[in-house]
Amino acid sequence: MLGRTGNRKTAFAAMALSGVLAASAAACGGGDGGDKNSDKSEVEVFSWWTGPGEADGLAALKADFEKKNPGTKFTNAAIAGGSGTQAQAVLASRLQNRKPPDSFQGHAGAELLDYIKAGQIEPLDSFYAENNLKSAYPEQLLQQITYQGKIYSVPVDIHRSNMLWYNPSILKDAGVSGAPKSIADFITALKAVKEKTKKVPLSLGAQWTADHLLENVLLGDLGADAYNALWKPGADWSSPAVTKALTDYTEIIKYTTAEAASTDWQGAAKAVVDGKAAFNIMGDWAYGYFTGTAPNGLGKKLDTDFKYAPSPGTDGTYMWLSDSFTLPKGAPHRGGALAWLKEASSKEGQDLFNPKKGSVPARKDADKTLYKGYLEYAFNEWNKPGVKLAGSFWHGVNASKKWHTDIDTAVGLFLQNKDMAKLQSALVDAAKNDAE
Repeated sequence: MLGRTGNRKTAFAAMALSGVLAASAAACGGGDGGDKNSDKSEVEVFSWWTGPGEADGLAALKADFEKKNPGTKFTNAAIAGGSGTQAQAVLASRLQNRKPPDSFQGHAGAELLDYIKAGQIEPLDSFYAENNLKSAYPEQLLQQITYQGKIYSVPVDIHRSNMLWYNPSILKDAGVSGAPKSIADFITALKAVKEKTKKVPLSLGAQWTADHLLENVLLGDLGADAYNALWKPGADWSSPAVTKALTDYTEIIKYTTAEAASTDWQGAAKAVVDGKAAFNIMGDWAYGYFTGTAPNGLGKKLDTDFKYAPSPGTDGTYMWLSDSFTLPKGAPHRGGALAWLKEASSKEGQDLFNPKKGSVPARKDADKTLYKGYLEYAFNEWNKPGVKLAGSFWHGVNASKKWHTDIDTAVGLFLQNKDMAKLQSALVDAAKNDAE
């Protein structure tokens, strides 16, 4: 989302130059400097990391933090359920009542705008300068999490949103030679699966997976630069290029299951490895689900039960999302919070956390030898010279919560009426409403 910030609520990526200048100014006395409330006796870390893998990763971070900060009590305030929805509801209440945790988890990017505009979290530019983080993180990533020249969170991990999971046996039966490389090829493959097999061409889950599919089709048709431009001030969502992408999206939806809304992403992904569906487009957290052991994993085998590739048309682009941590204003134990942020942003901390979580480090200097299987592939892609980054709007990078909700509403209506023109009109309105 590199571009001017303007006055748009969700213009979340400032120009690189202004970001660098602002960071330099903040380093000389930014909002996160000073000695006020430097209490390091405790740190309460608020997250939704309670599931398999992520809870193990958090435990590893906690152990390393306690080793490095023996005088600081670590309080794990993780709340389970709803992929963070329940945790965010509790967090909103605490912030409103001015009882913030010392640090809380949030998706890096525009999802944090409500907290920023409400004055509930502090900029971290001085923290970045003091810990040499601007050289540790990819420049494109920093550009895409910068708002009006300031950075407000510390990314811990990176997930990839634009992944295609497919069943090689079904593709063979359909006469499809491999993973489709373009949206046009994808539609052809879906048609072949429908005509030549009795399998579901593309498995879809709850409504949010249709939003997730939409961002992948937009990226596949438009390319990284034009996709990123959609989230800048004055973007034209009524353009012929967007119309073409939405036309393709409308066609692709025809090959999904009618009962899709009855299951979440796990059920839709499972259909592929169980031999019931040919394709599923989902983030790379699906890999851990496929290969993990029971009761939380399926114990499936790569290259036998499933294969993977970038979603059609997106090879060379990493559509990313990231869990990150913040410094709330009025944190009761500010010193503890800064010590936690140092742990979460460190090479050692990220290399302890990510192999267990099933993600890759946001830092560029991580230990490659720790990442095996799909994670080795993801690590190489994330660090590949020339890779382009595109933020996932559904997972908090590009769109504010309001814009996110408006898009979701538009997709929900589209799934009922299948009217592409109304969908595009609603997306145009959503962008305009967010800019007001």
